[in-house]
Amino acid sequence: MSRKRKASKKYTDYLSQLSQEDRDTLSSWFHKLNQRLALPSEWRQDLIHDFENAFMFYSRHGVSIGRAIELMPLSSLGGFYSRPATTWYPLDNAAKVYPLSMSHRQMSVFRLSVYMDSDVVPEILQVALDFTIKRFPFFATTIKRGFFWHYIDSTKARFTVEPETYLPCAPMNVSLTGSQSFRVLYYKNRISAEFFHILTDGTGGMVFLKTLAAEYLRLMGKNIPCSDGVLDIDATPDASESADDFPGSVSGKRHSGFVDKPAMQLSGPLSRVSPCQVIHFDMSSSKLHALARSHGASVTALMVSMMFIACKAACDEHHGIINIQVPVNMRGYFDSKTLRNFSLYCGIKLPLDEIHDIGSVLPRVVEQLRENISRRSMQEMMNGAVKLVRSLRFIPLFIKAPVAKIVYGFLGDRVFTTTLSNLGVIRLPEEMEPYVEKMDFVLGTVAINRVACSMVTVGDTATFSITKLTADPSFEERMRALLTENGISMRITGSELYGS
Repeated sequence: MSRKRKASKKYTDYLSQLSQEDRDTLSSWFHKLNQRLALPSEWRQDLIHDFENAFMFYSRHGVSIGRAIELMPLSSLGGFYSRPATTWYPLDNAAKVYPLSMSHRQMSVFRLSVYMDSDVVPEILQVALDFTIKRFPFFATTIKRGFFWHYIDSTKARFTVEPETYLPCAPMNVSLTGSQSFRVLYYKNRISAEFFHILTDGTGGMVFLKTLAAEYLRLMGKNIPCSDGVLDIDATPDASESADDFPGSVSGKRHSGFVDKPAMQLSGPLSRVSPCQVIHFDMSSSKLHALARSHGASVTALMVSMMFIACKAACDEHHGIINIQVPVNMRGYFDSKTLRNFSLYCGIKLPLDEIHDIGSVLPRVVEQLRENISRRSMQEMMNGAVKLVRSLRFIPLFIKAPVAKIVYGFLGDRVFTTTLSNLGVIRLPEEMEPYVEKMDFVLGTVAINRVACSMVTVGDTATFSITKLTADPSFEERMRALLTENGISMRITGSELYGS
């Protein structure tokens, strides 16, 4: 309560400095705002304080009340906060397995970040989220337990932005009533959105982050159009954006299972802190593409090939299989506009004793990628996901997790050595580009995989990120050496090593 009294006093002091006409204007504006808020008292007051703080920020920077009202039209709230939450969503066939591991302190959480050209203004970012969330009703939800499956239930709340004070991709306490399945964080010039994978995948999360960042820039007085994946926050959400496109995409009887033999694991001791380090390699996208083209391969294939060599350098074993998981965006195969989960994965495997150099590894990676991410292979994987879910549908939720682990091994991390998730090239509206320095993409760690890798490209900056579960530096040092040997220079950033 002390925070609220302090904020109210600041606003009262601010009002005392205004003319009577300006005070009357603000009084009328906040009266209309209050009429749009059918929220519990605490959330209502917090949301009102959001706009009080924004008006004070604008005033400190010479923005008139009239201009501030233009930047923050009440119409941008729509009816989101004035209508009760009545919608619920069943989980898609891929997402149904994610919450089964929550009791094991493992959550599939990922982070998307955009780095602005100046430090983030928290007051304005909060209003941007207040406005943006109504355009993503599927994200304004909480996870609940049914008898057979978890499900997603809509909630009307004041969703908060927070300063970044803890480790990336920390578990979310989704068991609390009304808790959200995503978080928005800020640190210096970085805006981050973290998602529980049950909610969305990298593609859906990126649409949300781009739209949020664009709205933030508009509130800062920049003219950012709705294009290149930036949604119009005042448009009515399309039903296709929250559609579960997995069931409609299943065809044929062939399916591929989720059981596989254990893969080699890197040899570094597991850290007690998860993750214990996050490292970013910022590289020239054009140079990286040129290197990949010189080998007749994609950037993904090139990086996977280097990862095989780096894995071997970080492994004490001499025999066994290294299996690198590569998530696949299923929107490339089906006519889908969903912002929900619509991704699966394929595994690229090589025997440890057959991994030598890029020249010998890359052609085999290219061949496996071509075969494993074909429409036929992905369809069989999708059919397998449906078969898994159907076989578990009548088993009560409290015994599903051990059954899934024993029978299918789907939640086991042992079948993979590591992961590379590449979101590819992210397009931004041309008017937005001067205000964005770069983006990065971070995967949360899992139980035993020592590293997880991810990648995203904006402009001429390709950022390769390594999330670590071991203090052993062998993997990243070999990756750096391989890139340098092939003419790729980089700027290395990231966190300190902790909990080693």
